[in-house]
Amino acid sequence: MEKKARETDFLHPPQVTELCTIVQSSVTWEDCTDVFPLLGNFPLQNFQGSDKVSPMNQFTLQTRSRTDFVNIDGSVSELVRESGLMDGVVTVFVPHTTAGVTINENADPDVLADMEQVLDRIVPWSDGYRHREGNTAAHVKAGMMGASAQVIVANGQLQLGTWQSLYFCEFDGPRTRQVWIKGIPTG
Repeated sequence: MEKKARETDFLHPPQVTELCTIVQSSVTWEDCTDVFPLLGNFPLQNFQGSDKVSPMNQFTLQTRSRTDFVNIDGSVSELVRESGLMDGVVTVFVPHTTAGVTINENADPDVLADMEQVLDRIVPWSDGYRHREGNTAAHVKAGMMGASAQVIVANGQLQLGTWQSLYFCEFDGPRTRQVWIKGIPTG
């Protein structure tokens, strides 16, 4: 390895993953903790069949209109399955300031239409805002939804309620967007 970190260096597990991946194409967690002793207790034993550090995963989606609620259950489930995460929590993160993520009803499409109507009533698109880009309402709505959601994973499956789904919430589309996910195993 080219460079060793000092014991006083502080790196979060995703940074260690990235650095270990760069230094060596296939590393075990044990290899990484030799270099980064402060992270030796990060639990990865619940990644099925692997003692390798699990990277953050991501996918891209295309929204169709200014406001769009896109069900992302299938994409998130697929990435959880590919990661080998059996038991833990997955964080779904949207790295955009005019989009968010939420968990809401999947059975009646009127719920999503009502959500859009209520959000438009609370935060109209034009209302004398000062932000010069002209998309203040999108920023406010994204803040109301939030940039992340967490879902429990059990036996490799997302644990959502009967009527629940994960929705990517677009407020300044149509655009091509990213969704990042990271699984954290529990022991």
